[in-house]
Amino acid sequence: MIATFADVHIRGFDDADTDAVLALWRDAFPEYLAADKPHREPRRSIANKVAMRDGLFFVAVCERQIVGTVMAGYDGHRGWVYSLAVARALRRRGVASTLLQHAECALAERGCLKLNLQVLTQSREALAFYTAHGYAADDVVSLGKRLPLTPGTSLSTPR
Repeated sequence: MIATFADVHIRGFDDADTDAVLALWRDAFPEYLAADKPHREPRRSIANKVAMRDGLFFVAVCERQIVGTVMAGYDGHRGWVYSLAVARALRRRGVASTLLQHAECALAERGCLKLNLQVLTQSREALAFYTAHGYAADDVVSLGKRLPLTPGTSLSTPR
């Protein structure tokens, strides 16, 4: 695909985008393929995000193809950015920067004053990207806990 940035537009995610987003994420996030990490199961992530009905899941489209994604979240205290991905053919053309700015603006419109995101430590390219966009490591430790996956307890189950 040879396209220019001008050929790309951003819109809200639609259910019909699911398969294209899954394909993009499988390429962009190989860690999503790990069977031992159900919290990274992309179909479940999409279903749960859509169930939130918050309008904070965006796709970049070029020639009717999904070429980028970003999800954002806001709980009234702090915003988050997730799953910022761009098709390899369009990387380094401003698509990721525009997706990030789009998510930041959507969060700011909701009153969000602080935005967080997490990057895997080995993702040097992603770390450099976010640093170039004004993000810096906070003086905090990110802690996590995996809860057991129990049928019927998630917002939505994958198809």
